[in-house]
Amino acid sequence: MSDIRRAGTTAIHSVDHFALGVPDLDEAERFFTAFGLDVRRTDDRLDLYTFGNPHCWGRILPGRPSRKLEYLSFGAYHDDLDALAQRAGQGGYGRIDPHPQGDPDGLWLRGPDGLAVQLRAADKVTPAERSATLGSVTHQNAVGALIAPMRSGAPKVTPRRLSHVLLFTTDVDASLAFYCDVLGLRLSDRSGDAIAFTHGAHASDHHLLAFVKSAGPGLHHTSWTVERIDECGMGMEQMYAAGYTRGWGVGRHVIGSNYFYYAQDPWGGFCEFSADIDFIGESTEWPWGDYPPEDSFYLWGPAVPDYFVANPEAEAAAAA
Repeated sequence: MSDIRRAGTTAIHSVDHFALGVPDLDEAERFFTAFGLDVRRTDDRLDLYTFGNPHCWGRILPGRPSRKLEYLSFGAYHDDLDALAQRAGQGGYGRIDPHPQGDPDGLWLRGPDGLAVQLRAADKVTPAERSATLGSVTHQNAVGALIAPMRSGAPKVTPRRLSHVLLFTTDVDASLAFYCDVLGLRLSDRSGDAIAFTHGAHASDHHLLAFVKSAGPGLHHTSWTVERIDECGMGMEQMYAAGYTRGWGVGRHVIGSNYFYYAQDPWGGFCEFSADIDFIGESTEWPWGDYPPEDSFYLWGPAVPDYFVANPEAEAAAAA
């Protein structure tokens, strides 16, 4: 936890948690457990933690006909909440009632594409410095030579924290207007009107929240930090062994620079194992770029499967 902040800046500092509705809580428990999260079940939902960290990063809500992002909760410093509420009102974003399965505290707004957004006073859970990334070679043989670990002894991959969230949106610029002009996020990089990446003003990974254009709103993926590229590959193997064989990677992104593997969940969305993403400090004026499509996606990796760019929430809404 850190109270680091950019001087003279009013902004949210963290994605506090996300809430995702799913049809089957048992299947969700199997998937997120296989992914390496500390999944805690209550009477009416799953809470997602990472091992060794007391923060709850996500809530999984049952009984939905299809996968659906229910709301996003953002953390802010307590003394910024009133100013954020005033900016929201000036921007035409009125208060709404809290989500029925969300916490009632803080300020609830209706964001772009109708998404419920909560702003609450909370500890900063975005990093204050670049996350340590360990090398891929971690073992020694009998003569002291560095070698790869044995497959038979490889530990389970357990992500360290939530890194970022990527949303589908019908209008990238409208999303930037809300999340940057009202909530205080800052543009990191973009590719025309197709995709944009934003970071926290008070220090965060290269992207805390990103947007990709689609026919409708939704959640494309949540991204989770691991310590090394090996853990992206080992995470892929871990998901394969659990029966979750659809995904994309291993590869390396250009924007953000991180290594990745995306595992597809049972309802068409994704969770990403992410290593070595760029970091933007609270005093850094990041020189955002507008990249052509061929430079905006990935440096190397397997061909992108068609299902990776599908929006299951928009498809479900169209079929309803």
